[in-house]
Amino acid sequence: MNVNNSLQGLQQLFSTQEATHPAGKAGGSTEAVAKAGTDQTTLSSAASVAAALASDSDVRMEKVAAIQQALRAGNYSVPATEVAGKMIDHMLGK
Repeated sequence: MNVNNSLQGLQQLFSTQEATHPAGKAGGSTEAVAKAGTDQTTLSSAASVAAALASDSDVRMEKVAAIQQALRAGNYSVPATEVAGKMIDHMLGK
């Protein structure tokens, strides 16, 4: 195993890119954004890929929001028999 190649791969995966546009506005440069006192962000390439994939996913956000609300309220529960059944199905490749 070549450790240098692995480290270089990780550095490339988690390298950052500076945002060049202030939120909600097109154009401008990083220097202009810094001088204007607006916020800036940097994203790793992995985060950029994850964000792109998330926008194309088939996640039902209304269902996610409902579950999050139930978790916050403390009234979300799943019967143990359902969890066990899903685990067995997954192990059997169903």
